Amino acid sequence: MISDEAWAVLEPLFPAVKATGRSPVDRRTVVEPTAWRFRTGAPWRDLPERFGNWNTIYKNFDHWSKAGVWARVLEQVQAMAHQDGDVDWIASIDSTIVRVHQHGATLPRDTGGTVELQEVRR
Repeated sequence: MISDEAWAVLEPLFPAVKATGRSPVDRRTVVEPTAWRFRTGAPWRDLPERFGNWNTIYKNFDHWSKAGVWARVLEQVQAMAHQDGDVDWIASIDSTIVRVHQHGATLPRDTGGTVELQEVRR
């Protein structure tokens, strides 16, 4: 479950409840089962009954996903963590796992660089 402190940070990042139309689902009742689902890797239909109707939760998740809400939440949380010094942005790429595409391996070397690095064409 999401702690009250974490929810206090997350809640303002989600869209406001509309005043018209169908009665809205509480934001926390969508975020908590979504976090549970991705933490466990379970299908949407296997959400525990304590979270409510899985289809309602999925529809809200999908709507927010298409609207870019989850991307904005991630950006905001990362920015806050970066400001607090809680994120280390070091990336290490090992050349043993970086591969060129099979069609890129045989391209001629006339794309720039010094003469020694280019193929000699006659």
